[in-house]
Amino acid sequence: MERRKFKRFPFTVTLKIEELYKQDNLKIEVKDEIFEVVDLSRSGVGFLCEQDLPLEFYFNAKITINDEKHFYSVVKIIRKTMDVEKFHYGCEFVGLADILSNIVDDLDD
Repeated sequence: MERRKFKRFPFTVTLKIEELYKQDNLKIEVKDEIFEVVDLSRSGVGFLCEQDLPLEFYFNAKITINDEKHFYSVVKIIRKTMDVEKFHYGCEFVGLADILSNIVDDLDD
């Protein structure tokens, strides 16, 4: 049974994370690696990486749709599974404005 609220789109972009943080000012630096985004929806993003990142941490992300469309968002890591040689993370956007959510919805058109 599908538990996701919104349709996920297969998506091929890259994501770079420099540090993770929690609301209590705890910060973790992340080693230099490009993270492969595998899907995107109006509520979140999924990506693969070799690093074991902690759940419930946040990071700042720039999501580039194409040369004209991109947006910035705070993202929270909420799910982690092991995919063969990499971790697969599920993250939710925190406070993403409705107009930016609509950009993601328009990907299906």
